[in-house]
Amino acid sequence: MRDVLRILLPPLVWLASFSAIYGLHGVGCVLLWPEVAMPVMSLFRWLLLLAWLAAVLVQVGLLLALRSERFRSDSPFIRWTSTAMSWVGLIATLWTLYPVAVLAPCAAG
Repeated sequence: MRDVLRILLPPLVWLASFSAIYGLHGVGCVLLWPEVAMPVMSLFRWLLLLAWLAAVLVQVGLLLALRSERFRSDSPFIRWTSTAMSWVGLIATLWTLYPVAVLAPCAAG
């Protein structure tokens, strides 16, 4: 069961962060966070960037943890697969959440 968790955890974390950041985007648009001025950029942009960076750091942490002595599997196949899935989770987090963090905040409706 632990091996299944080692393999599935990175994509599940990506899925959760994807849902959370898009949810944060929707809440921010409804609550007009883009109009709240902060140093350098709006509150909305700061929160989205921080959420994206937190998701990236969690994925990097998973990658490092699954390669460590403490959490890696004894099976070479599971070790390779969990490391590959960690890379997939990290790349998916970078690729799919970057646009939310940097593009135009809210569409006019």
